[in-house]
Amino acid sequence: MDETHGFPIRARPCIPLLNSKTLSFYTLHAKPTPSISFAEILALPLSSKKLYAHAALFAVALIYGLNYSIAKDVMEGYVAPSGFILIRALGATSLFWLLSAFLHREKLAQKDLLRVALGGALGVAINQLFFFNGLHLTTPISASVIMTTNPIMVLILSTIALRVPLSPARIIGIALGMSGALFLITRGGDLSSLFTSDAALGNLFILINALSYAAYLVTVKPLMGRYKALTVIKWVFLFGTLYVLPFGYTQLAAVDWGNMPPFIAWEIVFVVVCTTFLAYLLNIYALKTVSSTTVSFYIYLQPLVATLAALALGKDQLSFVLLISAALIFSGVYMVSFYKR
Repeated sequence: MDETHGFPIRARPCIPLLNSKTLSFYTLHAKPTPSISFAEILALPLSSKKLYAHAALFAVALIYGLNYSIAKDVMEGYVAPSGFILIRALGATSLFWLLSAFLHREKLAQKDLLRVALGGALGVAINQLFFFNGLHLTTPISASVIMTTNPIMVLILSTIALRVPLSPARIIGIALGMSGALFLITRGGDLSSLFTSDAALGNLFILINALSYAAYLVTVKPLMGRYKALTVIKWVFLFGTLYVLPFGYTQLAAVDWGNMPPFIAWEIVFVVVCTTFLAYLLNIYALKTVSSTTVSFYIYLQPLVATLAALALGKDQLSFVLLISAALIFSGVYMVSFYKR
C-alpha cells in the first residue's frame, strides 16, 4: 500500500472510472489520515513522476468539464440522447476489451456474473440514460453542479446497505447537499416547475443518474478486491451495452451521418475516446503516484471547467439560484468528504 499525504492508496486502483462521482469511494472506504489543504498540496515538491500525475489529473478535469457542453452540442439536432449513449457504450466496450486483450486476460467467476450484470444496469444503462437525457433538457452548468452530490448519495446508500456510521458532520453534509440539489431542481423552491419546466425535469434526471451511479459503486465494491479494475469495467460495459441496445437502436439508426458536420463527428469521438476511455487510463496512472486526497481536489475543477466552457460557448449563464445551490452542495460534500473533528 502506497501512502502519501492524505488517504492511503492501494497498489491496484479500486474504482473503474474516477470522476466527480467516485470521490465518494474514498470518503467511505479509505482510512483517514491527517488532512491536507489545497495550498499545502501546491507547496509540495514535485518529482517528475508527480508532475506528470498532476498533469494527468488536470487533463481529466478538463476532459470531464468540457464533456458537458460537447455532449449537449451533439444532442442538439444530430444524435438523440439514447442513440448517443449507445454509440458511447459500443465504443467504450470495444476499447476496454481491446486494451484488456493486450494487458491481461483475467477470468470472471460465474458466481460474480449476476453482480456484474447489476453493475452494468446501474453504472451504464440507467446511469447514462438519465444523464444524457437529463443533460439534453437542462444546462451544462446545472448538470455539473448536481453531479457533485454523488459522494452524498453513496454515503446514504452505504449507511443503509453497509451500515457505515453517520457522524454529526456527515448528517449536516447530507442535509446541505440535498437541500442544494432540491433548490436547483425546483429552480428556487417552485415545486410546480417539476411538471412545467424541461430544465427542472432534466435536473431531476441528473440527480437520478447520480443516485444510480452511487448504487453502482456500492454494488461493485466487493468485486474490486478480487479483480483488476479493467476486468470489472469491461464486463460492466458489456452488460450495460446490451441493456442500452433496445433504447438506443432506433435513434442510432436515424442518425444522418452523411449530413453531419465534421466538428460534430469529432465531438462524438471526444466523448467516446477521451471522456470514457482516456480519462480512465489517466486516472489509473495518476493514482499510482498521488494520494486520493489530491485527486479529490482536482475533481472540484470539473464544475469550474464546465462553467467556463458553457459560458464561453454561450450555452449557459449564471443565476442566483445556481450560485446558492452550488454553495449548498459544495458545503455538503465538504462536510461529508473532508471535514474532520
